[in-house]
Amino acid sequence: MAKDEPPSVSRDLEALRRKLCLLLDSFQSNAKVVAFMTSPVGRYLDRHPFLALAMLMFVTMSAVPVGVFLLIVVLTSLGALMGAVLLEGLIISVCGLSLLCILCGLGFVALVMSGIAMISYVVVSCLMNYWFSPRPLTQQHANTNCQLAMKSPDFEGLYQE
Repeated sequence: MAKDEPPSVSRDLEALRRKLCLLLDSFQSNAKVVAFMTSPVGRYLDRHPFLALAMLMFVTMSAVPVGVFLLIVVLTSLGALMGAVLLEGLIISVCGLSLLCILCGLGFVALVMSGIAMISYVVVSCLMNYWFSPRPLTQQHANTNCQLAMKSPDFEGLYQE
């Protein structure tokens, strides 16, 4: 399949790969990233990439509900300054339980999405390696012929009477 494509596609893919490598190098050489990766938490997450991806997805998805909860807390605190203390406690406790339920659901969704992302990454990388591997076509036909040659004596013995 790699032979059928025009040469510009392979050059474009190589240029894209070089740009992505430069971008990753700039991230990895950042002082804050280096400091985090040398910490115990950074080393643990480096050894467990699935957990790191799940945590990243959870933190990004939970930013909006936590922000809304903090906004409600600030608004009800302003209401408490005006004299509605009992109403503030009720609203904050109801919102706190709602936030807990939302964050539990987001944790489950983050695990599922990171699992799907990991499986997709493995499948796509395997397909890319299969499609763009530098193997000659004659080797493929030679392997097929060898397998058929190995199977043919078994079938001849079955049909002899």
